[in-house]
Amino acid sequence: MKVIYKITYPNGKIYVGKDLTDSINYFGSADSRLIAQDFSREQRRDFTIRREILWESESATDAEVAEIEVEFINKHRANDPAVGYNRWPKFNKKAGV
Repeated sequence: MKVIYKITYPNGKIYVGKDLTDSINYFGSADSRLIAQDFSREQRRDFTIRREILWESESATDAEVAEIEVEFINKHRANDPAVGYNRWPKFNKKAGV
């Protein structure tokens, strides 16, 4: 199963990614430095993140999954630094994507 997921951090910011293996233990490849900047030492001691499957397919090609991932990143504005931790595709403030 191939999936597109959304991770929500305690501060409400999100990360949207793809997993081509549907690993239950995969939580994406967001830049840890970006996330760390948003949390104090105390906040880092105990927090919960949520991982939601937004889309899944048994038959999509890897290229199709990559295209759908970008659609979900844009749809959820996960690449807007005020909303999420995705840094690609680059957020366009004028277009809102």
